[in-house]
Amino acid sequence: MLYLVYFLLYFFIFMAGSCIGSFLNVLIYRIPNKIPFWKGRSFCTSCKTTIKPYDMIPIFSYHILHGKCRHCNKGISKSYPLVEAITGLIALLIYRSFDYSVLSLIYFTFSSILVAVAFIDIDTMTIPNGLIIVLLVPTLASLLFAQQPDIISRIIGFFIISLPMFLITFAIPDCFGGGDIKLIAVCGFMLGWHNTLVALFIGLIFGGIHGIILLTKDKNNRKKHIAFGQYLCVGVFTALLYGDNIIKFYLGLFGLN
Repeated sequence: MLYLVYFLLYFFIFMAGSCIGSFLNVLIYRIPNKIPFWKGRSFCTSCKTTIKPYDMIPIFSYHILHGKCRHCNKGISKSYPLVEAITGLIALLIYRSFDYSVLSLIYFTFSSILVAVAFIDIDTMTIPNGLIIVLLVPTLASLLFAQQPDIISRIIGFFIISLPMFLITFAIPDCFGGGDIKLIAVCGFMLGWHNTLVALFIGLIFGGIHGIILLTKDKNNRKKHIAFGQYLCVGVFTALLYGDNIIKFYLGLFGLN
């Protein structure tokens, strides 16, 4: 009986997160296309037909419709259920780490915005300034409810990666986008300097793997830019939840903790 209760609890949290993911899909499509996200109901991006509520059940509707619009039969991007599933998983991981709390809500809001940032960056190679500004809201709210990091660590975190990235762009033009710099600055203020370094390290690993894969496929990809913001988002979320444990594990390898 207890297992059933836990299953239902986790399922509810996952689906609640997936519902937020469904809203994030609206942002991911509408923001780059300059469509106000608050105007009008969701519609098929191919035939523009308004989507019925029963076709908007997160994850399930995509599979029920076999990944196609009910009206025009055009394919629906796989990113839609992916965003919903990722956001649902994020909700579960945050609940597991912080239980029911105001801090959980703050971190979930922060992480949800990162999902939108990452997928917009994948689609357009840009990070909207509006989302960076919105990201400041949970970041500043965490000052009131999170005991760590302290304000000094947050201020250092704001500059420790963003400032070098900014300076590097003068030596190597277009090495980093302005959106990447602003993103890691705000996230650095959320994480503090220790975990900002962890976030960058993780982002570089995933970005490096992506770069190696591109080179192995075609050497002409050597000059091709990749959307680095998506990997920063992965690194930031990982550091947010597990950064301290990662640091302790790393120091433990050298007997320093």
